Amino acid sequence: MSVKFQDYYEILGVDRNASDKDIKGAYRKLARKWHPDLHPAGEKEKAEEQFKKINEAYEVLSDPEKRKRYDQLGSRWKEGQDFQGQPDMGGVHFYTSEDFGAGGFESVFEGGFSDFFKMFFGEGAAAGQTGRTGSAGRAGRTAQRGPVKGKDVESEIELSLEEAYKGVTRSLRISGGSVCSNCGGTGTSGHGFCAQCGGTGSTPDEKTLEVRVPAGVKEGSRIRLKGQGGEGLGGAPKGDLFLKVRLKPHPVFKLKGDDLEVDAVIRPDQAVFGDRIPVQTLDGQVNLKVPPGTRSGNKLRLRGKGFPGKNKTRGDQYVRLVIDTPPDLSEEEKSLYKQLYELRKGGE
Repeated sequence: MSVKFQDYYEILGVDRNASDKDIKGAYRKLARKWHPDLHPAGEKEKAEEQFKKINEAYEVLSDPEKRKRYDQLGSRWKEGQDFQGQPDMGGVHFYTSEDFGAGGFESVFEGGFSDFFKMFFGEGAAAGQTGRTGSAGRAGRTAQRGPVKGKDVESEIELSLEEAYKGVTRSLRISGGSVCSNCGGTGTSGHGFCAQCGGTGSTPDEKTLEVRVPAGVKEGSRIRLKGQGGEGLGGAPKGDLFLKVRLKPHPVFKLKGDDLEVDAVIRPDQAVFGDRIPVQTLDGQVNLKVPPGTRSGNKLRLRGKGFPGKNKTRGDQYVRLVIDTPPDLSEEEKSLYKQLYELRKGGE
């Protein structure tokens, strides 16, 4: 009997040496992506076919006994689209329709398994009746392990510099999951995967949270929202939601540690004779004294005008002075600049 070979590793997108954890993670991700209930009517049939392949691949690769038998194919898995079972493969038995009487495969297997699976593992494996094999075995172990705390979840929140400095309350729409009402979070129902959640144990949902961001958070800070993560199993508490702070680029300020940096443009005459100039801070505008003889690039410090730091202290704000000639000089000003130029040139 020739059937189409099923590369279960390729279906789940994992390496042939993948760990159990990698296989489980890949399965959960793909099961959520291809769950038929999450697709419109026009794409539902395609999603169902892909969903069956994913479940079948996980059925084999998550079971040590099945995976070991599957891996015994060795180099034969590269033979192409059609696979012919060989009777001399180290004790591996290939089933045919004759093994199950006149009814053939379709009268025995009702779980949507491929002909390759049926030929390779036989009736008991496909029906979930052979000891540890099949989803029923996994369901039993899930039920016996007791309460399990929900998973912690991480997301991001983007803030302006002013919001991070003063603190803010935000309404966030969070996508998450709730414990599947059909299987109670086990991922299995009867002898197979739960059709409602696709074996993931949870169903997707969205919720709106009012998040209070404390003053003084910085890039990379994490805000913990207790009990807003994944659902717990067996009466266990929910996990937590961690929001990682991302700061938007600011057109004026640069934040370095607890200190702020800002540029201030002054005229040549202000640099020569000194002056008081307005400078923007996060607390509002202040007047900064520019000393006489200032050079372009010099930095002046505004103590305590930076970002909140440890022990309720604040950093400083540094003002970098940039000397520039005004673009709208009057004729009188141009004449004075010319006199200065000639004076300097005559002294060389």
